[in-house]
Parts: sequence; structure tokens; C-alpha cells
Amino acid sequence: LFSELTAAAQTLTDKRTAATATIEQYLTEKLILLGMPNANIKLSITPLPKFSATGADDVNILFSANKNAPLRHISAIASGGETARIMLTLKAMIAQNTELPTIIFDEIDTGVSGDIAQRMGDMMRSMSADTQVITITHLPQIAASGAHHLKVYKNDNETSTITNISILTGTEREQEIAEMLSGKNPTQTALLTARELLAHN
Repeated sequence: LFSELTAAAQTLTDKRTAATATIEQYLTEKLILLGMPNANIKLSITPLPKFSATGADDVNILFSANKNAPLRHISAIASGGETARIMLTLKAMIAQNTELPTIIFDEIDTGVSGDIAQRMGDMMRSMSADTQVITITHLPQIAASGAHHLKVYKNDNETSTITNISILTGTEREQEIAEMLSGKNPTQTALLTARELLAHN
């Protein structure tokens, strides 16, 4: 049994090692598209002293966002916005290479805004060609990238809080995105911007 375990772990190590360069290239290219021109990602695969449930390797992501900066463990160096973009690229890669029927992003856009939010929305829309993508967001650029919009809101009664979901159509979509831009009772400028965001997508 130990010989079989050793052989299986070695096969897994070999497959991980063979895939490393492809994964690094994919992630780097996507991060450049998401506004990180100097992004550098390396996968570190080091042997464990004993077998684990996932083989005989310790796998870590090393990352640098700045030109010629040393690579460090991603959890020690990546900002909130960088982490969001890295997570999106990782999940996009996984969705592309597996038969996931649905993928759910819960505020994966934390720490980004503006043009980067638009690019993340574009990436999610591209993913939706093969996988159903459900995204929970507070960013109008990403919301506007969706084909369908559901508004989640809460109401309180005397004893509890009730969560509701409603389907938004037509001008309701414009209104909601405009409120994301400027708050309740959005201005005409916000409504026009919302209309433009929806038209872009």
C-alpha cells in the first residue's frame, strides 16, 4: 500500500509540475488585462515531510505586483484589490477547464473600481459563454455586465428580517444601476450613465 501511495503521489507531483508554466502564463496574461502590467506569479511546489490528503506537495502561489519586486507568498503581499483580481483569474481558469454548471462570485470585486471593474465585468461575461455566472456586486460596471438582474433587499417586521429577491427588467435595471452610482433618487446624469453602461454590454 505504501508503494502504491508513493507512486500515486509522484504522479500527482509530476502533473502539477507539468502544468505550472501554463497556469503561470494564463494568470499573468489575465492580470495584465485587469490592469496589473507588472504582475508576476509563480507556483511553488515543495515536497512535504509526509503524505497529506492532497499528495506529497506543499503548493503555494508567489506573487509580485511591481516591476522587479521580489516574489512573496500571496497572502503576505496582495492588497484587497489585487486579491480580488487574482481570485477572479483563478476561478476563470478553473471554470474554463472543468464542466462547472454554475459559478457564484460573492463580492469578488472588493477593492476595485472604475476601468478595472469594467474589465472584471467583461471577464465574467466571457465566462458566461460556457458557465452560468451569478455575481453579487455593489459596483455598477459589473452589474451592467449581467444579462439578467436580480435585486436582493431586506424588510423588517415586528419579529424578524425577511430577505427578498425581485427580477429587474427594462427601466428597472437602469434605475437600480443609477442608484448604485448616485444613491436614492438618482440624477438624470446617473440615469444616462446607467443607460450607457448597459448599452456597452
